[in-house]
Amino acid sequence: MPAATSDTSKITDYDAATAFLGEWGPFQRRVVFLLCLSFIPNGLTALSVVFLADTPDHRCALPAHLNLSAAWRNSSIPLEEDANRDGALVPSKCSRYKVENLLNYSERGLLPGADVNLSNVPKEGCLDGWEFDHSVYTSTIVSEWDLVCDQSWKKPLTTSLFFGGILAGSFVSGQLSDRFGRKMVMFGTIGLQVVTTLIQIFSSSWIMFVVLYFLLAVEQISNYVVAFVLGAEILGPQVRTFFSTAGVCLFFAVGYTLLPLFAFFVRDWRMLQVGFMLAGSVCLPLFWFIPESPRWLLSQGRVEEAEVIIRNAAKMNRIESPPVIFSPLKNEGRTGETRVHNICDLLRSPNIRWLSVTLWLVWLTELYASSGTYSVSLPYIIVGSLTVLTGLLSLLLPESFGMPLPDTISQMQRFPGCCQKRPYVLSNTEAEENAAEEKSPARQL
Repeated sequence: MPAATSDTSKITDYDAATAFLGEWGPFQRRVVFLLCLSFIPNGLTALSVVFLADTPDHRCALPAHLNLSAAWRNSSIPLEEDANRDGALVPSKCSRYKVENLLNYSERGLLPGADVNLSNVPKEGCLDGWEFDHSVYTSTIVSEWDLVCDQSWKKPLTTSLFFGGILAGSFVSGQLSDRFGRKMVMFGTIGLQVVTTLIQIFSSSWIMFVVLYFLLAVEQISNYVVAFVLGAEILGPQVRTFFSTAGVCLFFAVGYTLLPLFAFFVRDWRMLQVGFMLAGSVCLPLFWFIPESPRWLLSQGRVEEAEVIIRNAAKMNRIESPPVIFSPLKNEGRTGETRVHNICDLLRSPNIRWLSVTLWLVWLTELYASSGTYSVSLPYIIVGSLTVLTGLLSLLLPESFGMPLPDTISQMQRFPGCCQKRPYVLSNTEAEENAAEEKSPARQL
């Protein structure tokens, strides 16, 4: 995180300073709706690996030039028990009878099963590749690069690398948005997501695909998290709660629901990626309609730019703004800068440590419930219960109790049940500074 500004540039409480805007005017409605729209492409791509890397039915391929009789060609694949089909016999997916033996039997006019006991015929691997069933998918990355049998480990690794990118993006997105601004990082990662998807469409190998897929995950979670933070910082307390719960989740769910619809009509993985790219491109023009976070601008000392945004919001809401919106608290006796914070501060104090652990549990539960890594036979009631658990855990967060959003770590609310809950209040020194500022001639003007 960047170094915080010195005490000479402290800003009065943001929510109090912007309360004149109201809670649900045209400005807030526009911000909520446009930010929520940006979550739809995230819902589309978050679990796209379910369709991009699905495994069609397959069997060993035979060279077309082999002079085999129809009977031996149809019996070239041994039968194996399938545990997923109650032990039913199905053609093997990873082995075939040795081609040399099949040619010998075919040339001698022997019939499989009648003249030759198939259990005694030697087997071999799929030396000539695989034949994939195209009744469901025209193409997936599994059928594209033969990610089956001894190469099947590459499919779960693809998913793992994607979620590794999610983890990496979760760490770097906050640092980047603190440094360069919420809006720039949000739309920058959306643009990179579009470009990465475009390049990924032309992947020539599995390695190229997974490297780009990792980067795609970093970019996706970055614009998701930063958009979430941007809305929470712009909006007032009541609308902020609605946006960060119902708004984000519902619009993400819209994208998640549209994913199988896209995959139903688009059966080729490259064309499916084209659809994802176009969905992300639609969000790029929102750059000209969503403002930067005034809170972030204030933290960088850019008070004039923050006031311009708030005045434009007041104009849109048809409300007259006061002459001075954000008044710096001047204290000539303090010139030092506050300590630079980093990600380790999330575990430094007991209070914020419990808050961080709760949020991590919420995210991990959501990812597990929606990743599709569970068995298809697992009752959906269990997955629904995990989502309910996530909602219950979120009730332990301070804002569920109507507490204000903190601006600094020192203002963090106490974790209910583990530490005594104590709302943030101004210290005596801060209160005196506020009173002095209110009485100053500049404030009275």
